[in-house]
Amino acid sequence: MRIIIYTGKGGVGKTSIAAATAVKLARQGKRTLILSTDAAHSLADSLDVSIGPDPVQISENLWGQEVSSLRETERNWGAVQSYLTKMLDKAQLTDITTEEMLVFPGMEELFSLLQMKEHAQSGKYDVLVVDCAPTGETLRLLSYPNVLNWWLEKIFPNERKLIKLVRPVAKLVNRIDLPSDEVLDSIEFLARGLEEMQRIVLDPEITSIRIVLNPEKMVLSESKRSFTYLNLFGFNTDAIIVNRVLPDEAGEGFFAHWRALQKQYEEEIVSNFQPLPILRAPMMPTEVIGLAALEELADIVYGTQDPSAILYRGRTEIIREDDEGMLLELMIPFVNKEELDLVQTGDELTVNAGSYKRKVILPRPLMGRQVEGARYNENRLIIRFGKRIMTEEGKG
Repeated sequence: MRIIIYTGKGGVGKTSIAAATAVKLARQGKRTLILSTDAAHSLADSLDVSIGPDPVQISENLWGQEVSSLRETERNWGAVQSYLTKMLDKAQLTDITTEEMLVFPGMEELFSLLQMKEHAQSGKYDVLVVDCAPTGETLRLLSYPNVLNWWLEKIFPNERKLIKLVRPVAKLVNRIDLPSDEVLDSIEFLARGLEEMQRIVLDPEITSIRIVLNPEKMVLSESKRSFTYLNLFGFNTDAIIVNRVLPDEAGEGFFAHWRALQKQYEEEIVSNFQPLPILRAPMMPTEVIGLAALEELADIVYGTQDPSAILYRGRTEIIREDDEGMLLELMIPFVNKEELDLVQTGDELTVNAGSYKRKVILPRPLMGRQVEGARYNENRLIIRFGKRIMTEEGKG
């Protein structure tokens, strides 16, 4: 099973590139599902066919699906919503806005992403092509499982025990219904599902993320931030796709200035993202709508390459040893040294990179060692660890 996730700033043509990839893969004989998790779906418009919340066969070996976030929310959060509704009714909060309080911001999109896990485990498809929401939302959601898993491991077991003890008393004294086992099971099932989804997405042999951008200043800046985040969290980015590149013949008259600007940003893209493969999609002479136009676009972008191949393998974490101790290297491009901060708590390391934060559970070779220093060099944060601290039990 291969999963290819396309992300990028809104309006860069991400949906067209994702759909073109899916059409080409289907023509190669691979059972391909193109999945849109963007709340503002445009996949059906790109394919020029009607598709819905369940996979619909479009042509031989090609299926399409526009995930219904409302339906996925009901499936994954229904029991919890029902409990919260009863609580709000008892509090006589029947305002129309209370319905919006039952789902936390971003969770509807997160439930949509769970479809990736289900399709990956179904065995029905060879390749899953995912047209994600614009960059900011997608990246934020992909980091949710880290937070939920920490809460599930550290807090949830104790809360669950406490609720079981207090539930009978609370009902008698305050007439408050604490969460039932069904509600707690639903929360745990969701968290475990998200953890499993993240495991699949983080596996570089299964999942690749491809950033789609235009040769423009603001788009390039956001793409660099996205790449920083993806590296920080260990996602495998295997290609950059530069879309809507003006042809050389456009370098005259009105478009001369724009073509010159694009060339400038194209050079910057190459220097910033090497050694990642950089694929180019030209500004097409007609609208890219329908299977034939999408296949033509894919042939230009990929040429003789197999779009389902892993186009680049790069390690974002390296553990090595030198004469002075153990080193952990994290690939974090496009940040200033002043934006980096480290906090160690036991065998958990928190890395702050600007507005992003990642918790790293130290791998076995680094467990029991304290951070002695760190430096940032050539897009890598290099953290030095001292000798392993032996406990009294270990000494014995």
